[in-house]
Amino acid sequence: MVPPPLGGRLGGGALFSAEVIVVDNGSNDGTVEWLGVMFSHGREKTSPLQIVENVNNGFSAGNNLGIKRASGRYILLLNPDTKLQPDTLETMLDFMESRPDVGISGCKLIKADGKLDLACRRRFPNPWNSFKRLFLRNNQNYNYTDISEDQSMEVDSVVGAFMLIRRVGYIGESENRMGGTFNFQLSTFNFLDEDFFMYGEDLDLCWRCKEAGYKVWYYPKTFATHYKGESSKKAPFVMLKAFHDSMWIFYKKHYRQKYPFFLNWLVYLGIYLRLGALIFINLFKNNPRVSR
Repeated sequence: MVPPPLGGRLGGGALFSAEVIVVDNGSNDGTVEWLGVMFSHGREKTSPLQIVENVNNGFSAGNNLGIKRASGRYILLLNPDTKLQPDTLETMLDFMESRPDVGISGCKLIKADGKLDLACRRRFPNPWNSFKRLFLRNNQNYNYTDISEDQSMEVDSVVGAFMLIRRVGYIGESENRMGGTFNFQLSTFNFLDEDFFMYGEDLDLCWRCKEAGYKVWYYPKTFATHYKGESSKKAPFVMLKAFHDSMWIFYKKHYRQKYPFFLNWLVYLGIYLRLGALIFINLFKNNPRVSR
């Protein structure tokens, strides 16, 4: 099997190249060996592929290891359960090149059943829209379901399954507030907040991007397929807890100081009562539910 070409030509005619960095979080399914065969140079520095073998310290920690090795102008976070279209990289890079005010962008994500992955465009969770989404199954205020999925638009957040990030342009105070995200000297910073084991780290990064004065954009002129939940299926109860932990971590970081004590406790109780209820329900399911 021959690896695909890692590069192409942008709409304006400029050439681009890409590097691929795979962080293997302690897999035992032969992934590292398979990649070594697929790419003729294996893990040598001359290869377009770099493999980082790692213990599983979570999604954020794994991505941070790869990001600190990257040298490109843009960083694309891409889940292993995604499949790009032939034009996806060119289309998204063209968009980012045309919009220097955008710090992070995401394309349309389509699930295996052909439906939109609602997580690819989101408002930031807050106590009210989270309650409606998690308990009343009303996603409109959280997932922009009242707006056409084909409309290009500024959003609060895109999803970490496909997240294209501008690496240059943040200086001074903005750089400090973003935690050095867009500075080439990444070795002393954590790109993603490693308090988030899995889930929530993408929301947090988009929050910091907007705090630094840059926009987050949903750009549906191309799409990728997201075979959602494949990683979570391997350890559903661990992932279920990580999902709910991420809600509380995000709330503590960005909202706790804004709300009174009693509301903070109501949020905490609501999150972990829901966790307990889902753990009990999942005991009787063949396909345990993690998130929607």
